[in-house]
Amino acid sequence: MDLLTVISPVFGARTSVLVADDGACVVVDAGALVADAVVGLVQERGLRPAAVLLTHGHADHTWGAGELAERLRVPVHVHARDAYRLADPFGTLGPLGGAAHDPSGPLAQSLVGVGADPASYVAPADVRRFGTSGSDEGAAERDEDVPLELGGIRVVARHAPGHTEGSTLYLVGDVVLTGDVLFAGTIGRTDLPGGDSQVMARTLREVVARLDPSTQVVPGHGPTSVVRHELTTNPFLVGLSGADR
Repeated sequence: MDLLTVISPVFGARTSVLVADDGACVVVDAGALVADAVVGLVQERGLRPAAVLLTHGHADHTWGAGELAERLRVPVHVHARDAYRLADPFGTLGPLGGAAHDPSGPLAQSLVGVGADPASYVAPADVRRFGTSGSDEGAAERDEDVPLELGGIRVVARHAPGHTEGSTLYLVGDVVLTGDVLFAGTIGRTDLPGGDSQVMARTLREVVARLDPSTQVVPGHGPTSVVRHELTTNPFLVGLSGADR
């Protein structure tokens, strides 16, 4: 499995392209202004895209998903509890988003700063939801793993709420794509709408700490890492190794 990376100029969000030996590929996350680069990689290498997967519904990871999915002619997959965010990328990002026509909002400022129009967002047309939608009372409950067979690539979607209700880890072989749940040396924030520090703590204990220590960590921002290294150095994970195993 080959791993290609495109970094969005908006909040430095990572788009990953996982490529199988036979040329099948899946795209994980699609930030602003990444579509041209991803399509270029697909065409240059003669790849066969099967899907766009979203680790969660925040706009810095989803802004280009509609355009990219349309150009690649593939569906977008997202956890059911974050699907609502695709219709309102500004409002559901809380203080980082603001109103679409409010130029003072951080998201709008970042978009304008790289030459993108804050009003140009296109929601994905073909959205495949997995997991349960939950409710206000049960939204913190974690779903079971969902296996996804995408163009011959087997991906395991593992619900990991806390950063958002529908945050998801994607496991492919010895790689885990963690979105904004886990970064090298730290974790995602929990103070935005849908975030919950207690739910995140449980996710770290029951999901992240149980990952195979040799698994490569590919986060939504910043450098990659290895689970073993995070379990021994990340202050949010130290002491959780083997917890509840």
